Amino acid sequence: MSTVASHNTVTLEQARTIIAAATKKAEELGQPMNIAVVCAGNHLLAFERMPGAWLGSVDISISKAWTSRAFNISTKDLGDNSQPGQQFFGINASNQGKVMIFAGGIPLLHEGKVVGAIGVSGGSGEQDHAVAEAGVAAL
Repeated sequence: MSTVASHNTVTLEQARTIIAAATKKAEELGQPMNIAVVCAGNHLLAFERMPGAWLGSVDISISKAWTSRAFNISTKDLGDNSQPGQQFFGINASNQGKVMIFAGGIPLLHEGKVVGAIGVSGGSGEQDHAVAEAGVAAL
């Protein structure tokens, strides 16, 4: 796989590799998923909807990737910190409701810098996070 471009962002080739690894994990779990990758600038770079994946999860997967890049944190960790009484309670109402606070979004790192993010939706939070982790591992 090629290295991260000089612009410090994930490349399209890498996004495709990330999605392929995530898809393989989703197939192992037997759960169709929607998988999105955003670049460092937080624009959608690549997307795949596996056959049978919920249509309602298309936007959720993209928003999970966006959220993860916007705040440079996994959506699982953001969700843990946005419960009542926690420091980020109510954050999901920001950004016109685009912020996702459940598992499945993870920043993509290269040499300690965030170069994009992956967002996965279509299963349980645990399944979404596991599929996203498989995608991250491919980078």
